[in-house]
Amino acid sequence: MTKLFIAILVIFFTGLIIYSPNIVRLYKLATLYNEKSIAKNFINIDKLFETSIPIPASESPYIFNKKDFDLPESYEFEGEAFNLQDGLDHFHTDGLIVLHDGEMLYENYWNGNSKDSKHIAFSVSKSILSALFGIAVEEGLIESIDDEVSKYLDDFADTGYENVKIKNLLQMSSGIEFNEDYEDQNSDINKFGRATAIGTPFRKFAKSLKNGREQGTYNHYVSLDTQVLGMIIESVTDMPLRDYLYKRIWSKIGTENEAYYIVDRTGTDMALGGLNASLRDFAKFGQLYLNEGSWEGEQIIPRAWVNQSHTPDAPHLMPNAGELSSNEWGYGYQWWVPGDPLTDYTAHGIFNQFIYIDPISKVVIAKTSSNYRFRSEREYSKAVHIAMFRSIASYIISKDIN
Repeated sequence: MTKLFIAILVIFFTGLIIYSPNIVRLYKLATLYNEKSIAKNFINIDKLFETSIPIPASESPYIFNKKDFDLPESYEFEGEAFNLQDGLDHFHTDGLIVLHDGEMLYENYWNGNSKDSKHIAFSVSKSILSALFGIAVEEGLIESIDDEVSKYLDDFADTGYENVKIKNLLQMSSGIEFNEDYEDQNSDINKFGRATAIGTPFRKFAKSLKNGREQGTYNHYVSLDTQVLGMIIESVTDMPLRDYLYKRIWSKIGTENEAYYIVDRTGTDMALGGLNASLRDFAKFGQLYLNEGSWEGEQIIPRAWVNQSHTPDAPHLMPNAGELSSNEWGYGYQWWVPGDPLTDYTAHGIFNQFIYIDPISKVVIAKTSSNYRFRSEREYSKAVHIAMFRSIASYIISKDIN
């Protein structure tokens, strides 16, 4: 009996040594969104998960010229007026920057955040990936966005992604079966999170997905589509995504702070949602898009790519596309188009991260949040944010700020 007991103890402690790191990572993932700790967690991702080496700040930081400006007291949503500060509080706003014509009208932080906090962007990362993809196409590293995935990723032959065209990845129309419901514990996106926590590489998980619909016909959000785009960039540039980001964008737009990605156990950057950076630097990226890809006279992102990125070009990509889409908003190249009108567009990440751009009013709004209610009020929170942003932009125009 003693020998059996000792054997059981040996097996137990061996298992504990082998599996305890995975258990810890799963625990961190499970508690990431707790109401009392979510704001702190979102600016301390590097203390919770494996992250990349830092992306350096620019050697010549750009500081926005500031003007005195007060936000409007109210915003309009569905024909009613609501208090703006109450809205910002309700959605647990961590930081807010408002730019107009390249000048900073407003900057504020809450919940322990500051101008130097590195806040997780979640799917705002996708819009930054889109910019890198446009640059890679311009450089001739990618021959055409009508090429199939397997042309650049040989190991994706015989997977659901084999014959999918790059353009359909960019436009979330790949036909890949994927459930991105964060409230459903058995959804694909939650399975992905758990798989990553226990060490499954992003690449392996992407290869496990199946194609269940004709590509290019239906707009359906699949985060792993973006990860495959990131793999293509790493393949054609022969460098990590973080290095390409630094060389082609981050070093050129006067970023003030280092940034970093969440990585998997192979060191691959999480292109689909793992970028962490300061709000000022996210705002600069928004200004870069407002400038149609130009920064202080240098064309960093091709102008045509910027414009195509926020222009839905097929019925299933239009806002309110009905049976042709699982989303109310329209979609471009990894950018959302809320619609009515079609002129403004936004990057958006879960828990209400935003880079909002209105070319008509020349307004850019960058917002980080730790909205622990997001999973239960997802579409409502997205719609209200666009209403708030449009009200701010209209207010700026009414004040004739020059």
